Amino acid sequence: MPYSREIRKILKLSFPIFIAQFAQTAMGFVDTVMAGGVSANDMAAVAVATSIWLPCILFGVGVLMALIPLTAQAHGANDIENIPGIGQQGMYLALLLTVPTFLILYNASYLINIMDIDPILKDITIRYLYAILPAIPAFLLFQALRNYIEGLSLTKPAMVIGFMGLLINIPLNWIFVYGKLGLPAMGGAGCGVATSLAYWLMLAALTGYVWHTKKLQYTPLFKRFSAINLKTQLAIFSLGLPVAIALFFEISIFAIVALLIAPLGASIVAAHQIAINFSGMVFMLPMSIANAVSIRVSFNLGQANKAEAKNASYAGFIVGLSFSVITALLTLIFKEQIALLYTNDPKVVLLAVTLIIFSAIYQCVDAIQVVAAGALRGYKEMKAIFTRTFIAYWMVGLPLGYSLAMTDLFMPALGAKGFWIGITVGLTTAAILLGRRLWVVQKCSAV
Repeated sequence: MPYSREIRKILKLSFPIFIAQFAQTAMGFVDTVMAGGVSANDMAAVAVATSIWLPCILFGVGVLMALIPLTAQAHGANDIENIPGIGQQGMYLALLLTVPTFLILYNASYLINIMDIDPILKDITIRYLYAILPAIPAFLLFQALRNYIEGLSLTKPAMVIGFMGLLINIPLNWIFVYGKLGLPAMGGAGCGVATSLAYWLMLAALTGYVWHTKKLQYTPLFKRFSAINLKTQLAIFSLGLPVAIALFFEISIFAIVALLIAPLGASIVAAHQIAINFSGMVFMLPMSIANAVSIRVSFNLGQANKAEAKNASYAGFIVGLSFSVITALLTLIFKEQIALLYTNDPKVVLLAVTLIIFSAIYQCVDAIQVVAAGALRGYKEMKAIFTRTFIAYWMVGLPLGYSLAMTDLFMPALGAKGFWIGITVGLTTAAILLGRRLWVVQKCSAV
């Protein structure tokens, strides 16, 4: 089988990435469950706050993802001298991105106050956002360091530290949400405090690893610092910006849906949050495969091996689709049990089960689009990702979803289910457009 070598390498790289990504997303699961144990309002507040927090912070994460192909390609070309500089400039950029992210989230209360939602829900949401503000620099610096070492094919450290962060987040949530060890009960807002502390601890652990590991002795990140290089900063930012916008388009469509359905009541928002959180955890599997594909494509291109870069992308599709078929079937079989993990509220569970079915339906096309995007990142086709995701999510998925959910244009308004139909169509469109672009890029590069 021509792709067997790359399949093995992608599996080896993607498993630790998946555990790390899953652990990060599972922190959101812990937040949702802990807040749901207080009330539906607290769970809904976490959903609304997350729908604002995630698109903002993931914009920075998207920009910093440019470090993966840049580092991997330099690694493939054996450009040892310049590799540490890429990581250092990435850290500087993470700190610069902290400023606008902080300002946006700090002033998000103005948006929340004009929303037509319950005053109690507003209060909890705003308190959560203020509590999570200190996490911003830690989150972005952690991502910069993680992308740097993953570009060098060191994927296990982030896995271990991400899992440690999840384990730390559980007792921290218990303490701050329910008011243990003599501290006041903060409800849903306590999830923000727990997340902030967890990310600072994760950053400290990853910094310690990068500082002391012998695996980076030839590319020491902290041995000699260079000054901020505006040219390199601009190169990273311009390469990462289309990815950031594309990631923002994908994540924000779920966030916008959460905001649009907020007036429909806490139970509907809570059900949407359950389906979003679960599908987000499942999405970490194809996303980790996509990151591994990006690393392998970039590394092979750094070695001027175009044929093996093509094999890496095809191997990614094989692995991604195989796992997605399995997860989709398991989701359909255990849909009710999944909903019951989050809440015992029968009204919320009933709607959540319906939405979880939609998440199972789109898992295969989601795998295709995210692996295609990962391969295109390896080819540095960032603008292609940006334009195609904008068309798929904002020109197809969201308008269709809104029409089905909130209007009688095609049929009686479907509520939350209508939005999920739109999301499914949007992801399918993205898979077609990104897959087609990858085929064109590989055909041209072979000439």
